[in-house]
This record gives sequence, C-alpha cells and structure tokens, in this order.
Amino acid sequence: MDATANTTAPRAIPFDEIVIGEARRTLLFEGRRYGSGISFFLVDNEPGQGPGLHRHPYSETWTVLEGEATITIGEERLVARAGDTAVVGPHVWHGFVNSGTGRLRIMCVHASDTMIQEFKDEL
Repeated sequence: MDATANTTAPRAIPFDEIVIGEARRTLLFEGRRYGSGISFFLVDNEPGQGPGLHRHPYSETWTVLEGEATITIGEERLVARAGDTAVVGPHVWHGFVNSGTGRLRIMCVHASDTMIQEFKDEL
C-alpha cells in the first residue's frame, strides 16, 4: 500500500487493520502508513510473557495500562505497575516480561514512523 494512502482524510483505524498474532491480543501501529511520526505496540500478555532483549536506533517509551512489568534496560531491572511510564534511549538492549499474576497491558511507543528492531538472540 502507498505510504500516504491513508493520510488523506481523518478516520478511526479499525482494530482488524492493526491487530497481529493468532491470539489477536497485540496491536502494531506503524505511523508512516497513517501520516504519524510515531509507531506503537499495544501488548496484552499473560504472566511470564514478553519480548526478548532487543534494541532500536531510537528511543522507546512504555506506559503500563494494567498489571505489572519487569523491564530490563541495559543492566538495570525495574518494576512498573499500572500508571507507570519508563523510557529507554537509542541502541540500549531492553525487554520486558509480565511479572504479575494477571494480564499485562502495556503501550510501547517507538519514536519512529516505522519499527526497526534488532533482537539480541538473533545475532
């Protein structure tokens, strides 16, 4: 699809257009397609779930909407709960896991209009 095709008129972006995965619990929004300067994941994970260590050439900001996440940023680990926000700078290895007993809903905002990720376990 043309990168500017969806920017001509305001609209609500349907869930089915950005949902990913078989469980249909994670949203992936890449801003370039919609004329936005950011991208995001809206993640809904069970206890123990989360992405492995990875990094981006831009900063990432997380806001925990529900539950508890243990976030690894470089050599540091921090616990974030509903309402908390954390930030990682460019090129720093990071990841998170649902460390609570219920669901984790977390918004992961990427300071880029397209996702660029490098996973440590793929090196």
